[in-house]
Amino acid sequence: MQSPNSRVASLDGLRAISIAFVILGHLAGTRGFPIVSATIPAALAALGVRVFFVISGFLITRLLLIEQEKHGSVRLTTFYFRRAFRIFVPYYAFLAAVAIAARVGWLELAPGDMGYALSYATNFHPHRAWALWHTWSLSIEEQFYLIWPALLVVFGVRRSLFVAGAWLLAAPCWRIFLWYSAPGSHAEIGHTFGTVADALAVGCLLAGVRDGLWRDARYRFLLRSRWFALVPLAVLAAGISADRPRITLTIGALVVNVGVALCIDRCLRFPSGLSTRLLSVRPMVAVGRASYSIYLWQQLFLDRSSASWAVAFPMNLFLVAAVATISCHLVEKPSLVARLKAERWLERLSAGAGRREGARPNAGSEVPSLQAA
Repeated sequence: MQSPNSRVASLDGLRAISIAFVILGHLAGTRGFPIVSATIPAALAALGVRVFFVISGFLITRLLLIEQEKHGSVRLTTFYFRRAFRIFVPYYAFLAAVAIAARVGWLELAPGDMGYALSYATNFHPHRAWALWHTWSLSIEEQFYLIWPALLVVFGVRRSLFVAGAWLLAAPCWRIFLWYSAPGSHAEIGHTFGTVADALAVGCLLAGVRDGLWRDARYRFLLRSRWFALVPLAVLAAGISADRPRITLTIGALVVNVGVALCIDRCLRFPSGLSTRLLSVRPMVAVGRASYSIYLWQQLFLDRSSASWAVAFPMNLFLVAAVATISCHLVEKPSLVARLKAERWLERLSAGAGRREGARPNAGSEVPSLQAA
């Protein structure tokens, strides 16, 4: 397996496409933007988030499986230590800025918004303001970080992958059940964990079974086929079929999930392929690597209900790029540097404790080390 330090440029390119879908979906209807109708663009934004989920499920599971192969177990303290620096610091910096902006009257928040956002529970808060609306997906991610690694530790890889596969098939049934049994909750279908976790599950499955799939000649033929171009087209068509919600919630979601997973594996299997090389060009990679900061801050400037100059096109797009760049360089990257320094310090501390334990046979247990990921 690859080192967890390694980045896959083409997957950063897929992230760039995902965030572009979100940006286009949120731009629609903003003052001065030529696309007024928000129906199809909104579906495109939802598709972008679902692609993010599949990539996340794959990469997190890949990281955890590398950890298990290297150390014989999944070390949850190491995983959460790294996630805290990667996710929490930029997120809470964003929330602090939102709180200040709300305090001085630059934007309005709904009752309970900040409390739900701070606790990563926004997906349980349907009446949230636009400024924090998008944090539902970040709440889903954080809930996934709590549930999935614990499943791997408690049930093992094989049983956990069985659970992921079961939910991949069960989630469409659950969504359609809610659609008919609880009409008042239609808006929240696809925003609560149970109704969207199949996108994460398919990424988890891919990370666990891709080597086995590659041994199947039919699967290799599918990935190599010149007709594979139909897969991303099918993903796009299924993702924007907003006028047929019952199909979107069932077959459409399955097509998107499996199609994105196939695209991920094809990128990894054929790094010299044309589509992989296009995804790996420097501008695409740069946008993909900044996609977390872009996603955090774009919501403030892509508000179609606001009359502010800051949300008028093209100024809003310029501000998204500028603020996300500032966040990426002044918050996100320094946080990752701080994490690496903290890990090196903990490694030295652990090595020193190990030497002392070697000199004292009757001493207690070792301090666990934290390897950089």
